[in-house]
Amino acid sequence: MTSLLSLDLNARLVLAQDTAREAGEKALDYFHRRETLVIETKRDLQDVVSIADRDVESLIRCRIATAYPDDGFLGEESGYHTGTSGYIWVVDPIDGTSPFVNGMPNWCVSIAVLFAGKPAIGVIMAPCLQELYVAAEGIGATLNQQPIRIDVTRNLRNAVTGIGANSYVSPAQVADIVEKLLETGGNFIRIGSGALMLAWVAAGRLVGYYEPYMHAWDCLAGYCLVKEAGGWIHPFDTEGERLMKGAQVLACFPGAVADLKRIAGI
Repeated sequence: MTSLLSLDLNARLVLAQDTAREAGEKALDYFHRRETLVIETKRDLQDVVSIADRDVESLIRCRIATAYPDDGFLGEESGYHTGTSGYIWVVDPIDGTSPFVNGMPNWCVSIAVLFAGKPAIGVIMAPCLQELYVAAEGIGATLNQQPIRIDVTRNLRNAVTGIGANSYVSPAQVADIVEKLLETGGNFIRIGSGALMLAWVAAGRLVGYYEPYMHAWDCLAGYCLVKEAGGWIHPFDTEGERLMKGAQVLACFPGAVADLKRIAGI
């Protein structure tokens, strides 16, 4: 028998996919006329935001509020709004704003839905690549409607690892991560969008992704994708106020867990 919980989750999964596609189209339109955008900075000159981020998040929030007014919402640009249903939507309207404003294709729309503190839905839309990643608890993960599953034979030494960093992380920390990774026999890539690199782990393109400090809106959709594709994820605290705080993020293939936990000091 289908439970009310699964019906609620399935309905939100449909909304998350439809909204990610619509938000992706809006963001892509801004991307094609990015020279007209006024770019602002937040924490530092590398941490940028534009009207595109705010408008895309506003669209997503409006779609969710219309369908599920009692759900909670956490957006990178608009902050946290509590709900009463037990569901919380966690949204990054454009993850990879720096690549976005500099004309690079490696950015995405990230939408997660939490239930009971866990990422129950993860949807990531990469408009320039025309790729839609979708996962929900217990039903697996897909890329453009095709199932994706992690290869258990891959490890740090025979695949590529994604890493991320920002102004919360010292240059010395970044250098230490790279040094340990290379000494272990691995190789790395950084593209400026942690959410998209987590999706690439789920898709089997990367063996893992590590970032010493990441916010919930950057990682929770990707966490759902990696878990449902058969990967391992380091816990991210979503309890109460801690949902607003950043933390270590690590997601990887089973064959890379030991090496990446050692590199991360976990």
